[in-house]
Amino acid sequence: MKEIRVVELFAGVGGFRLGLEGASNSKTKYKVVWSSQWEPGAKKQHASDIYVARFGDKGHSCEDIQEVVDKKFDTIPNHDLLVGGFPCQDYSVARTLKQAQGLEGKKGVLWWSIYNILDKKGKNAPKFLFLENVDRLLKSPAKQRGRDFAIMLSSLAKLGYAVEWRVINAADYGFPQRRRRIFIMGFKGGSQIWKKMSVCKDKRKWIIDDGIIAKAFKSNGAGAKMSEVEVGIDPVIVSQKFSKDAPSKSPFENSGMMVGGKAYTLKTEPEYKGKRTLLGDVIIKDENKIPEEFFISPKDVKRWEYLKGGKKESRKSSDGHEYDYSEGPMAFPDSLDKPSRTIITGEGGTSPSRFKHVIRTKSGRLRRLTPIELERLDMFPDNHTAGAPDIKRAFIAGNALVVGVIKKLGESLRDAA
Repeated sequence: MKEIRVVELFAGVGGFRLGLEGASNSKTKYKVVWSSQWEPGAKKQHASDIYVARFGDKGHSCEDIQEVVDKKFDTIPNHDLLVGGFPCQDYSVARTLKQAQGLEGKKGVLWWSIYNILDKKGKNAPKFLFLENVDRLLKSPAKQRGRDFAIMLSSLAKLGYAVEWRVINAADYGFPQRRRRIFIMGFKGGSQIWKKMSVCKDKRKWIIDDGIIAKAFKSNGAGAKMSEVEVGIDPVIVSQKFSKDAPSKSPFENSGMMVGGKAYTLKTEPEYKGKRTLLGDVIIKDENKIPEEFFISPKDVKRWEYLKGGKKESRKSSDGHEYDYSEGPMAFPDSLDKPSRTIITGEGGTSPSRFKHVIRTKSGRLRRLTPIELERLDMFPDNHTAGAPDIKRAFIAGNALVVGVIKKLGESLRDAA
């Protein structure tokens, strides 16, 4: 394919777009033809504003995607690849698919926005899907382990897609952040990749060696047991019955594929011997370039040490229930000789926190990470999120993905498309 037309949902500030555009070459170009970013309940749409500032407003929507799918569907152009890091909770199907049009919950229901686009496009549905989510998707919900992911696989099988997935920790492949996410790639019935998956007899070899994800990120699973999981093509049945006999353990491992409503899954381990980027490689070395508000006041150090430290203590809940609380220690300050911990949305602000990154400078002072450094850990260009307040820039970084992972997977898909 000379051009792969892309629709980017839940676009944030364009992490998928940056990765895919970086994966383009002289023979095949990824071109975003439509994008959507809308933060429910937010008065100021910072991420959408940044997206428009970087990429322009042509083909960009800052509206509730469910409203767009229901009432303005014709504004979504035909495309070859649908991508998105869709929100990651509340996935139960309580009613029939026709009634509910989706999974319950303000965020989980957005899965069906993806489904409805594929369904309503019909014969013009995209050949490829490329989705990202948190890895706990494979195990949720707690009372019916694996059901949510099984619903998604069943939904895609119903529409004729074959699927492969892998949980990837970006740092395992040399990237600067320990960010573990599940990546899901789908291939429409009749496409070349779908045909290869459909006739593939050695499912283990596809998962480990021959698949689109496998060619981008080498792994080893030769000794792992592969399981077959029947998900079928009816998500309502899956919602009601999946994992009922063994609700405490999900049948899905960190790698797998699904064809025709049957999934094959096994545990793989990453294999990588290349260059690694560490936290110390991305920080701004010149302390004079760091605004003073990012340095920790000596009077606050004890509070930081307490929050970062291990503890075991009695606590009382709001209803008066007493319980023992314990947690292990965290590195304080963070090591510059390792990839960073996962950036979270609460990274910004001056208040002490267990989860915010803190580093020690050459002069011995302690400081938090700046927005530019957080961008670098996500592999965004410097000042990509400029224009929003620092605390929002940190929030955006915590919501984003590692662009280098998208680029590698985009290259693999490009070569197979």
